[in-house]
Amino acid sequence: MGSSAASAAACTIAINELFNKFDDMSTELLYYAGSGEKASAGTVHYDNVAASLFGGFVVVDGLKLGIIKKFRADDYLVGKSLPFWKFPPPKWVSCVVAVPKIKVPKQKTKVSRGLLPKNVKFSDAITNMASAACMVASMSQEADDEFLHYLEDQIVEPARKKMIPGFDKVKENALKAGAAACTISGAGPSMIAFVSDGVNKKKVGDAMKKGFKSAKTDCDIVICKPSKGPKIIRRK
Repeated sequence: MGSSAASAAACTIAINELFNKFDDMSTELLYYAGSGEKASAGTVHYDNVAASLFGGFVVVDGLKLGIIKKFRADDYLVGKSLPFWKFPPPKWVSCVVAVPKIKVPKQKTKVSRGLLPKNVKFSDAITNMASAACMVASMSQEADDEFLHYLEDQIVEPARKKMIPGFDKVKENALKAGAAACTISGAGPSMIAFVSDGVNKKKVGDAMKKGFKSAKTDCDIVICKPSKGPKIIRRK
Protein backbone atom coordinates (compact mmCIF):
# COMPACT_ATOMS: atom_id res chain seq x y z
CA MET A 1 0.00 0.00 0.00
CA GLY A 2 1.10 3.57 0.57
CA SER A 3 4.27 4.68 2.33
CA SER A 4 2.51 6.16 5.37
CA ALA A 5 0.73 2.88 6.14
CA ALA A 6 3.81 0.76 5.46
CA SER A 7 6.05 2.84 7.73
CA ALA A 8 3.44 2.89 10.52
CA ALA A 9 3.04 -0.88 10.27
CA ALA A 10 6.81 -1.46 10.26
CA CYS A 11 7.30 0.71 13.34
CA THR A 12 4.46 -1.05 15.19
CA ILE A 13 5.82 -4.50 14.40
CA ALA A 14 9.37 -3.53 15.38
CA ILE A 15 8.30 -2.15 18.77
CA ASN A 16 6.08 -5.17 19.42
CA GLU A 17 8.98 -7.48 18.56
CA LEU A 18 11.12 -5.72 21.17
CA PHE A 19 8.54 -5.96 23.95
CA ASN A 20 6.66 -9.09 22.78
CA LYS A 21 3.34 -7.72 24.04
CA PHE A 22 0.76 -8.65 21.37
CA ASP A 23 0.11 -11.55 19.01
CA ASP A 24 1.04 -11.10 15.34
CA MET A 25 -2.62 -10.99 14.26
CA SER A 26 -3.95 -8.92 17.15
CA THR A 27 -6.24 -5.95 16.70
CA GLU A 28 -4.09 -4.01 19.16
CA LEU A 29 -1.35 -3.86 16.52
CA LEU A 30 -3.88 -2.53 14.03
CA TYR A 31 -5.00 0.14 16.47
CA TYR A 32 -1.48 1.39 17.18
CA ALA A 33 -0.43 1.28 13.53
CA GLY A 34 -3.49 3.39 12.78
CA SER A 35 -2.37 5.88 15.43
CA GLY A 36 1.04 6.03 13.76
CA GLU A 37 -0.48 6.75 10.38
CA LYS A 38 -2.60 9.49 11.90
CA ALA A 39 0.58 11.14 13.21
CA SER A 40 2.17 11.13 9.75
CA ALA A 41 -0.84 11.56 7.45
CA GLY A 42 -3.39 13.42 9.56
CA THR A 43 -6.11 10.76 9.74
CA VAL A 44 -6.46 7.09 10.63
CA HIS A 45 -6.92 4.84 7.61
CA TYR A 46 -7.29 1.30 8.95
CA ASP A 47 -7.75 -0.42 5.59
CA ASN A 48 -4.27 0.66 4.50
CA VAL A 49 -2.49 -0.28 7.72
CA ALA A 50 -4.39 -3.58 7.96
CA ALA A 51 -3.13 -4.64 4.54
CA SER A 52 0.40 -3.59 5.47
CA LEU A 53 0.27 -5.44 8.80
CA PHE A 54 -1.37 -8.67 7.75
CA GLY A 55 -0.80 -8.98 3.99
CA GLY A 56 -3.23 -10.34 1.45
CA PHE A 57 -6.53 -8.73 0.53
CA VAL A 58 -8.07 -7.17 3.63
CA VAL A 59 -11.57 -5.83 4.34
CA VAL A 60 -11.97 -3.71 7.47
CA ASP A 61 -15.14 -3.27 9.53
CA GLY A 62 -14.98 0.43 10.34
CA LEU A 63 -17.87 0.28 12.80
CA LYS A 64 -16.19 -2.31 15.02
CA LEU A 65 -12.92 -0.39 14.87
CA GLY A 66 -14.57 2.76 16.09
CA ILE A 67 -14.08 4.83 12.94
CA ILE A 68 -17.69 6.02 13.11
CA LYS A 69 -17.90 6.07 16.90
CA LYS A 70 -14.84 6.94 18.91
CA PHE A 71 -13.83 4.35 21.50
CA ARG A 72 -10.82 3.88 23.71
CA ALA A 73 -8.62 1.02 22.57
CA ASP A 74 -9.50 -1.23 25.51
CA ASP A 75 -13.24 -0.65 24.95
CA TYR A 76 -13.31 -2.78 21.83
CA LEU A 77 -10.02 -4.61 21.53
CA VAL A 78 -10.17 -6.93 24.51
CA GLY A 79 -12.06 -10.18 24.03
CA LYS A 80 -13.62 -9.16 20.73
CA SER A 81 -13.46 -10.88 17.36
CA LEU A 82 -11.10 -9.35 14.82
CA PRO A 83 -12.92 -6.55 12.93
CA PHE A 84 -11.44 -7.46 9.53
CA TRP A 85 -11.39 -10.26 7.01
CA LYS A 86 -8.34 -11.44 5.13
CA PHE A 87 -8.32 -13.28 1.80
CA PRO A 88 -5.15 -14.78 0.32
CA PRO A 89 -4.21 -13.06 -2.95
CA PRO A 90 -4.53 -15.29 -6.04
CA LYS A 91 -1.20 -16.96 -6.81
CA TRP A 92 -1.33 -15.91 -10.44
CA VAL A 93 -1.47 -12.17 -9.71
CA SER A 94 1.65 -10.03 -10.14
CA CYS A 95 1.96 -6.30 -9.67
CA VAL A 96 3.75 -3.85 -11.94
CA VAL A 97 4.37 -0.58 -10.10
CA ALA A 98 5.48 2.57 -11.91
CA VAL A 99 7.06 5.15 -9.60
CA PRO A 100 7.33 8.54 -11.35
CA LYS A 101 10.37 10.65 -10.61
CA ILE A 102 8.55 13.79 -9.58
CA LYS A 103 8.68 16.03 -6.55
CA VAL A 104 5.99 15.13 -4.04
CA PRO A 105 4.60 17.50 -1.38
CA LYS A 106 5.40 17.03 2.29
CA GLN A 107 2.82 14.81 3.98
CA LYS A 108 1.65 13.78 0.53
CA THR A 109 -0.91 11.35 1.96
CA LYS A 110 -2.58 14.18 3.86
CA VAL A 111 -2.45 16.37 0.76
CA SER A 112 -3.94 13.69 -1.48
CA ARG A 113 -6.76 13.03 0.98
CA GLY A 114 -7.48 16.75 0.93
CA LEU A 115 -8.26 16.45 -2.77
CA LEU A 116 -11.22 14.15 -2.17
CA PRO A 117 -14.64 15.72 -2.75
CA LYS A 118 -16.79 16.58 0.25
CA ASN A 119 -19.90 15.55 -1.66
CA VAL A 120 -20.24 12.82 -4.29
CA LYS A 121 -22.89 11.96 -6.85
CA PHE A 122 -25.33 9.31 -5.70
CA SER A 123 -24.68 7.30 -8.87
CA ASP A 124 -20.91 7.33 -8.23
CA ALA A 125 -21.40 6.16 -4.65
CA ILE A 126 -23.61 3.31 -5.84
CA THR A 127 -21.03 2.28 -8.47
CA ASN A 128 -18.21 2.21 -5.91
CA MET A 129 -20.27 0.30 -3.34
CA ALA A 130 -21.35 -2.25 -5.94
CA SER A 131 -17.77 -2.70 -7.15
CA ALA A 132 -16.47 -3.17 -3.60
CA ALA A 133 -19.18 -5.69 -2.73
CA CYS A 134 -18.65 -7.70 -5.94
CA MET A 135 -14.88 -7.68 -5.42
CA VAL A 136 -15.20 -9.12 -1.91
CA ALA A 137 -17.74 -11.71 -3.08
CA SER A 138 -15.49 -12.90 -5.91
CA MET A 139 -12.43 -13.00 -3.63
CA SER A 140 -14.26 -15.08 -1.04
CA GLN A 141 -15.21 -17.59 -3.74
CA GLU A 142 -11.64 -17.74 -5.08
CA ALA A 143 -12.95 -16.96 -8.56
CA ASP A 144 -9.55 -16.48 -10.21
CA ASP A 145 -9.29 -13.07 -11.88
CA GLU A 146 -12.94 -12.08 -11.57
CA PHE A 147 -12.27 -9.68 -8.71
CA LEU A 148 -10.06 -7.47 -10.87
CA HIS A 149 -12.98 -6.64 -13.14
CA TYR A 150 -14.49 -4.73 -10.23
CA LEU A 151 -11.44 -2.57 -9.61
CA GLU A 152 -13.34 0.52 -10.67
CA ASP A 153 -13.37 3.84 -8.82
CA GLN A 154 -15.61 6.78 -9.67
CA ILE A 155 -14.68 8.95 -6.68
CA VAL A 156 -11.06 8.83 -5.48
CA GLU A 157 -9.21 8.16 -8.72
CA PRO A 158 -10.73 11.08 -10.70
CA ALA A 159 -9.94 13.46 -7.82
CA ARG A 160 -6.33 12.35 -7.33
CA LYS A 161 -5.18 11.70 -10.88
CA LYS A 162 -4.47 15.41 -11.37
CA MET A 163 -1.39 14.91 -9.14
CA ILE A 164 0.03 12.34 -11.56
CA PRO A 165 1.41 13.56 -14.91
CA GLY A 166 0.28 11.37 -17.80
CA PHE A 167 -2.11 9.35 -15.63
CA ASP A 168 -4.66 8.58 -18.36
CA LYS A 169 -1.97 7.52 -20.84
CA VAL A 170 -0.19 5.33 -18.29
CA LYS A 171 -3.43 3.53 -17.46
CA GLU A 172 -4.43 3.20 -21.11
CA ASN A 173 -1.01 1.79 -22.04
CA ALA A 174 -1.03 -0.71 -19.18
CA LEU A 175 -4.44 -2.08 -20.16
CA LYS A 176 -3.50 -2.28 -23.84
CA ALA A 177 -0.34 -4.20 -22.89
CA GLY A 178 -2.45 -6.84 -21.15
CA ALA A 179 -2.86 -5.68 -17.55
CA ALA A 180 -6.16 -6.74 -16.00
CA ALA A 181 -6.46 -3.45 -14.09
CA CYS A 182 -4.48 -0.30 -13.38
CA THR A 183 -4.97 2.41 -10.77
CA ILE A 184 -3.23 4.66 -8.24
CA SER A 185 -1.06 2.90 -5.66
CA GLY A 186 -1.77 4.23 -2.18
CA ALA A 187 -1.92 8.02 -2.19
CA GLY A 188 0.16 8.16 -5.37
CA PRO A 189 1.96 9.30 -7.39
CA SER A 190 2.93 5.65 -8.06
CA MET A 191 0.60 3.66 -10.29
CA ILE A 192 0.00 -0.07 -10.04
CA ALA A 193 -1.10 -2.57 -12.68
CA PHE A 194 -2.32 -6.10 -11.89
CA VAL A 195 -1.10 -8.77 -14.29
CA SER A 196 -1.84 -12.48 -14.74
CA ASP A 197 0.76 -15.20 -15.32
CA GLY A 198 0.11 -15.34 -19.06
CA VAL A 199 0.91 -11.66 -19.62
CA ASN A 200 4.38 -10.24 -20.22
CA LYS A 201 4.99 -8.14 -17.10
CA LYS A 202 8.01 -6.38 -18.58
CA LYS A 203 5.89 -5.34 -21.57
CA VAL A 204 3.33 -3.84 -19.22
CA GLY A 205 6.06 -1.97 -17.34
CA ASP A 206 7.55 -0.62 -20.57
CA ALA A 207 4.09 0.52 -21.66
CA MET A 208 3.55 2.37 -18.38
CA LYS A 209 6.98 3.96 -18.71
CA LYS A 210 6.04 5.24 -22.18
CA GLY A 211 2.86 6.67 -20.70
CA PHE A 212 4.85 8.74 -18.23
CA LYS A 213 7.28 9.77 -20.95
CA SER A 214 4.35 11.22 -22.90
CA ALA A 215 4.09 13.69 -20.01
CA LYS A 216 7.88 14.24 -20.02
CA THR A 217 8.28 12.27 -16.80
CA ASP A 218 10.65 9.39 -16.11
CA CYS A 219 9.77 6.54 -13.77
CA ASP A 220 11.12 3.40 -12.12
CA ILE A 221 9.38 0.08 -12.70
CA VAL A 222 9.03 -2.50 -9.91
CA ILE A 223 7.61 -5.97 -10.62
CA CYS A 224 6.47 -7.85 -7.54
CA LYS A 225 3.86 -10.14 -5.99
CA PRO A 226 1.14 -9.25 -3.46
CA SER A 227 2.53 -9.43 0.05
CA LYS A 228 1.68 -12.26 2.42
CA GLY A 229 2.58 -9.96 5.29
CA PRO A 230 5.68 -8.40 6.86
CA LYS A 231 8.75 -10.33 7.97
CA ILE A 232 11.03 -9.79 10.95
CA ILE A 233 14.69 -9.53 9.88
CA ARG A 234 17.23 -9.98 12.65
CA ARG A 235 20.87 -9.00 12.46
CA LYS A 236 23.35 -11.51 13.84
